[in-house]
Amino acid sequence: MASAPPSSSKVDAVKQIRSREVAIAELNALSPSGTVYQKNGNLLFRTTIQKALASEQKQLDLAKAILGKLNTS
Repeated sequence: MASAPPSSSKVDAVKQIRSREVAIAELNALSPSGTVYQKNGNLLFRTTIQKALASEQKQLDLAKAILGKLNTS
């Protein structure tokens, strides 16, 4: 018996989690004294790497919570 294909929202959540994990890994590879540009809506803002890491971690935690809710339903 074949299992049911995953719903598109679960696939999207997994893709978002992987994307955030890659962004965090790339930010960790940069020099801590540098600055980066972070997208907010359609605009890019210059920020520190630490602030960008905190923001990406927050988004990662949110995406994991959404995936957890999708898995329980």
